[in-house]
Amino acid sequence: MNLIDMIGTVAGIFTTIAFIPQVIKTWTTRSAGDISLLMFLLFSSGVLLWFIYGLMLHAMPIIIANGITLGLSASILVMKIRDLLAQRRRRLAASQRGL
Repeated sequence: MNLIDMIGTVAGIFTTIAFIPQVIKTWTTRSAGDISLLMFLLFSSGVLLWFIYGLMLHAMPIIIANGITLGLSASILVMKIRDLLAQRRRRLAASQRGL
């Protein structure tokens, strides 16, 4: 492995590992209420584009790191969307009780 690939691999490991505590907290608390949907959509889109870029370059450090991070961010997006749908259902139920 050359120096460029080693730097890319270490950078990918660090940025991916840094994301894991947020995933654990989100899934443990079963809440993503404090997470910005717009920020996560933009972040996930950026990670997807980095992943595609890595595929086009055949750059394994970029492909692996962004593939894993994309999976982690997708899991948080799923929780965020579930939270938003649950909030919407609660508001609807509350408004129907008030009728």
